[in-house]
Amino acid sequence: MSGFDDLSSVDLQRIWDGVHGRVVHGERLTFSVVELDPDSVVPEHAHEQEQLGMVLKGSLAFRIADETQELGPGATWAIPGNMPHEVHVGPEGAIVIDVFAPTRDDWRDAPRVEARAPRWP
Repeated sequence: MSGFDDLSSVDLQRIWDGVHGRVVHGERLTFSVVELDPDSVVPEHAHEQEQLGMVLKGSLAFRIADETQELGPGATWAIPGNMPHEVHVGPEGAIVIDVFAPTRDDWRDAPRVEARAPRWP
């Protein structure tokens, strides 16, 4: 098994309506490039995994617990495990990186969708 791949060959998976990810799982963490459609919403949720992320393209209104920030390219977040959070995507959509530790095993079985070229890079 090779330790290398190209984003375009990673299956596109549906995470939520309007939210799709290309997900790579390691032994102890999950890395994903997530494509968010314009005006889509990641509903409030929490998970045991710690989450780190960064906006590559677009804009988000990101709420962690009781704090909301407007985020654009280069903005980052750090979410402790079991902390409620939600995202409202701007009118141009967004591309983000999300990293989870431990792995997001629930994403392993997320439905695969029809292949398309990555929206980033």
